[in-house]
Amino acid sequence: MTTTVLSYRLSALLIATLLALIGSGTVALAQTVAVMVNGEPITNYDIDQRSKLNFLSTHKTPVRQQVIDELIDEKVKIKEGKKYGVDPTASDVDQSFAAMSSRMRTTPELLAKSLESQGIRPETLKARMKAEMVWTSLIRGRYKESLQVGEKDVAAATQVNGDAKQETESFEYRMQPIVLIVPRGSAPAAVEARHREAEALRSRVQTCEEANAFFKSMQNAAIREAVTKTSADIPAVLREVLDKTPIGHLTPPEVTKQGVEMVALCGRKPTTVDTPKKKEIREKMYAEKYQAKSQSYLQEVRKAAMIEYR
Repeated sequence: MTTTVLSYRLSALLIATLLALIGSGTVALAQTVAVMVNGEPITNYDIDQRSKLNFLSTHKTPVRQQVIDELIDEKVKIKEGKKYGVDPTASDVDQSFAAMSSRMRTTPELLAKSLESQGIRPETLKARMKAEMVWTSLIRGRYKESLQVGEKDVAAATQVNGDAKQETESFEYRMQPIVLIVPRGSAPAAVEARHREAEALRSRVQTCEEANAFFKSMQNAAIREAVTKTSADIPAVLREVLDKTPIGHLTPPEVTKQGVEMVALCGRKPTTVDTPKKKEIREKMYAEKYQAKSQSYLQEVRKAAMIEYR
């Protein structure tokens, strides 16, 4: 009996040892260093993770060398950032991750679970986000002056594109946002009641002075300070609404997270300071300058980096 028990124990120990060796071999294979960048490793696991992330974004199988180049670029960007004191904390990256999840209409926790369901660690996405944060800060900080787009250049580009006419179609709006507060979780009937109330108020308010006097004394309502925006700062849908609204009147009510919102239009006058087309051209010219500076700068730091393939 003693011999049999001892035999079973030896067999169990042998199996456990073999499993441990197999497991460690798998881990070792995954953690095999593929490239060293300035003394920091890029492992096969890193490459596999980034490949999955890129596939999730593009729905195309990425070329391995392109993934490696992407990871090398991020290593040199992070190192360059530290040289100039640009080093986002984990909290900074988490905030950016939360902002991304908000834009996707989800939560950081659900976004993380979604990535994990695809075999992607959330840290893989966060690493890419950190490199982007560092690089954006570096480019905008170090080359701020050379990235500026002059108004003469914008005006010239507008003329070349045949959009000069649009310069006279821009307005400067002075507005006061108004909200009729509806508590979260209210029944649809309560929201509808406030919406009807807002519609009734539109016919009563004829000036911004009346709007201020009325909404500042009204319970569960608020009117904010006046703000001035040009056509270039406002979405096309809202511009159309404002252009149809008489001065001093309220825009049609809209249901939002805060409640039922409207805008009191206090002024509208033509302007050539900025137009939607000029803003579009300015942003395009800035993006072209940024991209050119980013590429030349990245080539510079890559040349200075120690990159060793294994």
